[in-house]
Amino acid sequence: MAQEIERVLEEEPLVSEPSTFSLCHSEGARATEESLKIAYKLKEQFPEEVIEIKEFRGQVSVIVRPSRIKEILRWLKDQQGFNHLQDLCGVDYSPEKPRFEIVYNLYSIWRRLHIRVRAKVNEETPEIDSVTDLWEGANWHERECFDMFGIRFIGHPDLRRIFMPEDWNGYPLRKDYPLKGKELWRGFREIIESSSVEENK
Repeated sequence: MAQEIERVLEEEPLVSEPSTFSLCHSEGARATEESLKIAYKLKEQFPEEVIEIKEFRGQVSVIVRPSRIKEILRWLKDQQGFNHLQDLCGVDYSPEKPRFEIVYNLYSIWRRLHIRVRAKVNEETPEIDSVTDLWEGANWHERECFDMFGIRFIGHPDLRRIFMPEDWNGYPLRKDYPLKGKELWRGFREIIESSSVEENK
């Protein structure tokens, strides 16, 4: 097999013209560089709020304080063209302090750039401003984050569970949540009991 590969490379050297891979790589490098420039512009705009800027494998993240999250995201949307909220999710870093992190994945459709904004909140008051007035699509993302992690989004128009029943006990994606759940949900008990009654008739 190795000899066959060497033979093909000798007959058809891969230096005649730029490959699709090299073109994609250069485009990715350009996007990373542009996103980094925007991250440092953000730090200039909000010097007290930006804690750290990170770049890993072409992905640029900005860690910020939560107090002015809406202003930060509005600036990225209005001034830098990040018009698409790709995703919003929560992370539980227990036992670290602060314990929770809200992650905003932003994309500029017209500039083809991606940037990630991360805001940490503590366990005692796990809350942050809602951004549903910036992106309507944040509505369900924030509800999912609330449902799974118990993080509250201040100003959300309809903050309630989206996957779990309203009377569910606890938040399933927290690290201290039991793998088998805390107890059998009341709704399941009712189904089991009603099924037993039907079988005994």
